[in-house]
Amino acid sequence: MVSYKLTYFDGRGAGEICRQIFAFAEKKYEDNRLSDEEWAKFKATGKSPYNQLPLLEVDGKPLAQSHSMARYLAREFGINGKTHWEEAQVNSLADQFKDYYSEARPYLAVKLGYTEGDADELYKTVYLPAFKKHYGFLSNALKASGKGFLVGDSLTWIDLLVAQHSADLLAREGESLFKDVPEIKTHSQDIQAIPQIKKWIEKRPVSDW
Repeated sequence: MVSYKLTYFDGRGAGEICRQIFAFAEKKYEDNRLSDEEWAKFKATGKSPYNQLPLLEVDGKPLAQSHSMARYLAREFGINGKTHWEEAQVNSLADQFKDYYSEARPYLAVKLGYTEGDADELYKTVYLPAFKKHYGFLSNALKASGKGFLVGDSLTWIDLLVAQHSADLLAREGESLFKDVPEIKTHSQDIQAIPQIKKWIEKRPVSDW
């Protein structure tokens, strides 16, 4: 039997997508959550290939980078797309999401307290343009699918990734942000109402990020 261990900090962040994939697939894994002090010690062991988290260990073999980890688990558990073309579409949207996050990062870093700056000004000049552009792409994908999923007619891991981020935005920024893309708000609510995901959300440790 395959053993899985996910090592990350005690927050959602980049580790949450794998946790939700495990939850949806109802697969057991070790959810190893580190404090900053524990991470410094873990890092010194050299177990993390790129000296960063999250880290997935499969039968003791390490795999880094959150999207690569998610792709691997999604393929193992059948939510990576039903065809090679759907898989490519999922990967395309995941890469687009990285572009969005890269553009939005200056605002998000200030908003979440990682760096200093004028959050209100960054929201207007940096974040809103990035949100409108990239969430417009997500809206197009959702409408093209016509099935309530971003790709095809069933859940893929990109649905989990986008739904969680949208849920975080709804909680932090408010519903008005989604006034031009209400279907993405509905998508987030529907995905997070899937029984396995809802159960996980209800029991996961409370976190601001």
